[in-house]
Amino acid sequence: MQLSGADILIACLKEQGVDTIFGYPGGAVLDIYDALYRDGTINHVLTAHEQGAAHAADGYARKTGKVGVCFATSGPGATNLVTGIATAYMDSIPLVAVTGNVGLSFLGRDSFQEVDICGVTMPITKHNYIVKDVSELADVIREAFFIANSGRKGPVLIDILKNVQTQLADYEPKTPQSYRPKEISLRNAEHIAEILNECERPFIMAGGGVIAADAEKDLLAFAETLGAPVSMTMMGLGSIPSSTPLSLGMLGMHGTHASTKACLECDVIIAVGTRFSDRVALSRDKFAQGRKVVQIDIDAAEINKNVFVDESLLGDVGTSLRAITPLLKRRDRSAWLTSCLERKKTDVIKAPIEAYKILKAASEIFPANTPVATDVGQHQIWTAQYYPFEKARQLMTSGGLGTMGYGMGAAIGACFGSGKKKTLLVTGDGSFNMNMNELSTMVTENLPVVILLMNNTVLGMVRQWQKIFYERRFSQTTLHKKTDYVKFAESFGAKGLTIAREEDIVPILQEALASDGPVLVDCKISPDDNALPMIKPGQTYDTQIDTME
Repeated sequence: MQLSGADILIACLKEQGVDTIFGYPGGAVLDIYDALYRDGTINHVLTAHEQGAAHAADGYARKTGKVGVCFATSGPGATNLVTGIATAYMDSIPLVAVTGNVGLSFLGRDSFQEVDICGVTMPITKHNYIVKDVSELADVIREAFFIANSGRKGPVLIDILKNVQTQLADYEPKTPQSYRPKEISLRNAEHIAEILNECERPFIMAGGGVIAADAEKDLLAFAETLGAPVSMTMMGLGSIPSSTPLSLGMLGMHGTHASTKACLECDVIIAVGTRFSDRVALSRDKFAQGRKVVQIDIDAAEINKNVFVDESLLGDVGTSLRAITPLLKRRDRSAWLTSCLERKKTDVIKAPIEAYKILKAASEIFPANTPVATDVGQHQIWTAQYYPFEKARQLMTSGGLGTMGYGMGAAIGACFGSGKKKTLLVTGDGSFNMNMNELSTMVTENLPVVILLMNNTVLGMVRQWQKIFYERRFSQTTLHKKTDYVKFAESFGAKGLTIAREEDIVPILQEALASDGPVLVDCKISPDDNALPMIKPGQTYDTQIDTME
């Protein structure tokens, strides 16, 4: 049958199982939005800004494991997606962004709202397309979804010219192509098993690749068989339950003491689905001195990229772990494991900070496995350190790009991805001001999102660095905002509450949980609360800052 390009797009999205799209219409996508309206089966969420749409699609993908989808018009609409696309790219999140562009006869003439969005996004997408021929459109869409959700996942952009949206072409439905990971090297698996069978003090680093591969059970079985403690990168939080005795918490610049000591004292580091970012491998030359390193990853480009390794296994994380685990010999490593777990007891808050008390109470009051989104800054670190993540896909946060303003859109996407279950957003006043307009989206959609706004009146993480390394020269990190956030929330139609004293915490959180629709909780915290411990970039794990005094 013959369909217009716009109708082919909608039909192909339905082929791929897309049920929710986040976007913002404009002149270059009017035909796409008309086709969406006429079809009427896909839920479209109108955000306040295209960046919010990209972040929402990202949050939806992280929560569901499906490909997130966002729409935008040409020119500024398309460029407003860029930060969201880059955020997804850095964290390997499957996303398809669909943009419109001017017609073929106007292309290259600096026409109204024309921009080369493929050229702009080439460095931050797995692949991108500009579709000039309607007969190619269906195959491009199908290929884009396959690329986004296969191998090392990531964003793909499809730019569809305006004339392509109205032209007719033959369309035949097709079943989505399934992804089959390449076979792993059994020889390499055997070599890794030999290394692990001989080691005395194994240490596992789990990254976001474990979650992307849905390999949490495989990781736990591997760790239990090996008798090894597990630390997680920020992107790997939830890859094993925080309550399991094997978990040492987060590793890296703001990681736990238990993780830091285990990384220093082990004899083998097993990196599973992690790229050794500079937040974890703080110094490339010194990170693993005197220890063997084993790397398991699906992306060949990451092997020996940031840290030189002794043995590697290229392939799907779950397949790899299932191949190695039966080859392991159970050994008594109880002394090593006990010493690592004992150190967890030393990971206590040096000084009782307000944010810790609020997050601890929230974790006890809100339902288990509540989706949690964050922005970027001290509040992100506190959440990663203190909130107990028991399940994969529970945390939505920008790890690689560190995008302030990510949280509002991500919370919207995660809430839709969870079937509109109660969702928690932890943000700071600096980050919140970046995309606070998306509160209108939450209200319009009546989303049960509780926003914990850690209001310290400063750009906390930047100010913390100024405190440590710039002799307290606080240049432009005091916000001086006069905003009454409770009144702001109420003006948008949300509920506004305030936590100003410790005795407010539990009753206010209980009230927020019991409320329908979005709730903003203005949490008054000290500008001198710090995200500790921390390690200065370029330093080694034996150099930690534990106090700012």
